[in-house]
Amino acid sequence: MTDCIPLSGGPAPDETALRAALGRWFSHADFREGQMAAIRESLAGRDVVLVMPTGSGKSLCYQLTALLLPHTTLVISPLIALMKDQVDALERRGIAATFLNSSVDAEEMASRLARLRAGRFKLVYIAPERFRNARFVEALAQTPISLLTVDEAHCISQWGHDFRPDYLNLRHALGQIPGVRIMAVTATATPDVREDISTQLLLGVAPRAAPAVHIHGFSRPNLHLSVTRTPTHAAKLDRVRACIRAHRTGIVYVATRRQAERVCTLIRDTCGTPALLYHGALSDDERARVQDAFIAAESPVIVATNAFGMGVDRNNIRFVIHWDVPGSVEAYYQEVGRSGRDGQPAWCELLFNYADVRTQQFFVDGANPSPALILSIWDHVKRHCANGPQCQSLEAWASAVGQKNDMAVRAAFAVLERAHLIRREQEPGMRAATTALIPGADPAALKLQFEGLRIKAERDDRRLQAMLRFVDHPGCRHAYILSYFGDTAEAAVCGGCDRCAPGMASTLAPPTEQQWLVIQKILSCVGRMQGRFGVRRVIQVLRADSDPTLGERGLDTLSTFGLLRDLPATEIAALIDALAADGSIAFSADDYRLISLTPRGIRVVRRDAPGFRIVWPAPKRTRAARPPRRRTG
Repeated sequence: MTDCIPLSGGPAPDETALRAALGRWFSHADFREGQMAAIRESLAGRDVVLVMPTGSGKSLCYQLTALLLPHTTLVISPLIALMKDQVDALERRGIAATFLNSSVDAEEMASRLARLRAGRFKLVYIAPERFRNARFVEALAQTPISLLTVDEAHCISQWGHDFRPDYLNLRHALGQIPGVRIMAVTATATPDVREDISTQLLLGVAPRAAPAVHIHGFSRPNLHLSVTRTPTHAAKLDRVRACIRAHRTGIVYVATRRQAERVCTLIRDTCGTPALLYHGALSDDERARVQDAFIAAESPVIVATNAFGMGVDRNNIRFVIHWDVPGSVEAYYQEVGRSGRDGQPAWCELLFNYADVRTQQFFVDGANPSPALILSIWDHVKRHCANGPQCQSLEAWASAVGQKNDMAVRAAFAVLERAHLIRREQEPGMRAATTALIPGADPAALKLQFEGLRIKAERDDRRLQAMLRFVDHPGCRHAYILSYFGDTAEAAVCGGCDRCAPGMASTLAPPTEQQWLVIQKILSCVGRMQGRFGVRRVIQVLRADSDPTLGERGLDTLSTFGLLRDLPATEIAALIDALAADGSIAFSADDYRLISLTPRGIRVVRRDAPGFRIVWPAPKRTRAARPPRRRTG
């Protein structure tokens, strides 16, 4: 058993003793901001909610606390693929640790549980699905536990951006280990999520006192945060190429699996970079192989969905690019926080096109299924599982109820689990899961979930709107982040974002009166063409081109015909791109790229869009006209 300082609540060791323990076990000379305070609170017997961003040293807080307590610390973590790495790292430091998850066979699991009950481990990492097993939960009652750590604690909150239903079983398990101190740890938690974490873990509910809440480390001045308006995929690819040339090593985040495959191919073909590909549709073994290859620096660039990143330990990532806008500030900051973990400068660039917002709106709809869909799935599950558990994929369930949005079906199953109507267990290494009805469940509990789901949908939409406000925020981007998470650190003028850095000021500006008139003419023309034409036709109409097909289609009768006949076609095209990036114009999703006016575009035409700004294209330099040659002879 690892040596420890036995404590059972009361005064914590003084700062000198804590620094000595830090140096002994982790070879660090001093603590980072917020670490010592959280450790001392926990050692004194208080429950702690710790919010610190990726790379700021959250793990050390519960690991050192565990070493200074007399009994075992349980660490609840969803990062099954990385548990072995974490345990191996602890064992190399001479710390007795193990993990319990679906990768452990039955014989080895029994052996580890026996050693757990005997108090042979200081830290035990446990996957949340273990708490579905009643015998496992009962075994905890026979085990001396000093600390229960809930890692990635936002997963327990249905308001969090990465809710996991398995975490809800912790509440019942707490009844088997009464009095154990709790440390809830997360990299991303707004005030709403922090409150829900406390509610789900019964923190502040008698006899427990209110938890100590520590929010630190969100100031990452070495990260340069910027937003670039990119109206086309070609413009995005240009920025990716430039970042790879300048910074070499990094992550390109995209919104969907299909996009990941497409962007990865583009990078391989046009940048000469052997980019790795990572998304949730890959097998467990393939995801582990790709992640290990990136961590081992076998490739400098990885293209990934948000399935990639939890627990990734590579400290020399020099850039993070978001090809698509993330769905929340939480997700954005967690992802950019994977760069610059060595403290050296890192470049974080969001490539923004308003059309990409539709993808996130689709995700919000998928995460918040309608009551009608939930009831439909419940009826189907009752019939299908009446004679026993059934194992099939999410896609099969979706097909059975005629639903194309697999996300909505997954979310509906989560609601059924929250209502304690069903139990689902994922088959290791498979996309299928076993679904079983819970005997004696009360179907009336399902309708109680609907109001909470409505509130969650509203909160998810507010999170997306907060992300869009970050994009348009005229002030310091670091200050916006700190304010969002409730961190009190100051970042008035950071020098590390596109709003504050010298020489990096955005070229976005409110239009002059003359520019307003041009904008209104362009948008009016797009509106009158009713989404039936592309950019080239709009430019032809505005410039009154002599193309005879304009007359054949009746486009020469539009009131906007010839309104910008003196403006170069290239300048009109650049303005259309800028208006598309702003969200005033939308392109069709097909190959025709037809353009239409958006609701925002209508407001801009009316000058009813507060804060509207645009990048005005620089006029092209033209050569002085040559005098006509005099004919001779």
